[in-house]
Amino acid sequence: MNLANKITIVRILLVPVFMFFLLVKMPYGDYIAALVFIIAALTDGLDGYIARSRNQITKFGKFMDPLADKLLVSAALISLVEMGKIHSAIVIVIIAREFAITGLRVLAASEGITIAASYWGKFKTITQIIAIVSLLINNFPFSLINFPFDKISVALALIFTVVSGADYIYKNKEVLFAGSK
Repeated sequence: MNLANKITIVRILLVPVFMFFLLVKMPYGDYIAALVFIIAALTDGLDGYIARSRNQITKFGKFMDPLADKLLVSAALISLVEMGKIHSAIVIVIIAREFAITGLRVLAASEGITIAASYWGKFKTITQIIAIVSLLINNFPFSLINFPFDKISVALALIFTVVSGADYIYKNKEVLFAGSK
C-alpha cells in the first residue's frame, strides 16, 4: 500500500467525520465540517500528485480515488439537501452526471481506453468544492454584505457539471456507440 493509496483511504474515512460535524447539532459544527471537507478535498489533488510523481499509479488508486471523491461530494450535497441549503434537483443533476461519466469510463476501460480528466472536469470539481464550502459556512463572509456568493457558486458548479459531462460524452461518443451500426 503506497502513500497515495493511504491518502485516498484517509479521504474516505474523513467522510463520516465530516458528516458527524455537519449533522450533529453543536457550536460551530458547520465550520468544523467545512474544514474537514476542505482537508478531504485537498487530499484529492495530493494523492494524485504523489502517485504520478513517484510513478506509483495502481489499479486500487484508479478505482478508489474517483470513488472517494464521489462519496465525499455526494455525502455533502445530499446532507445539504436535507438541511434545506440546496435544491434537490440541482443535486440530482450533479450526481446523475457522476454516474453517467463513471459508467462511460467503465465502458471505455472495458475496451482498453482510458478517459483522462479534462479541464472542464477540473473546473467542475473546483466549482463544486467552492459551492459546497460556501453552503456549509452559510455564505460567510459574503452574508455580511448581503452578496449571494453561495447561490452564484452553486449556479457555476451546475453549469460546469453539465458542460463537463457533455464534453466527456461528446469526446468519447465512439465508446458509447461502438458496434451499433
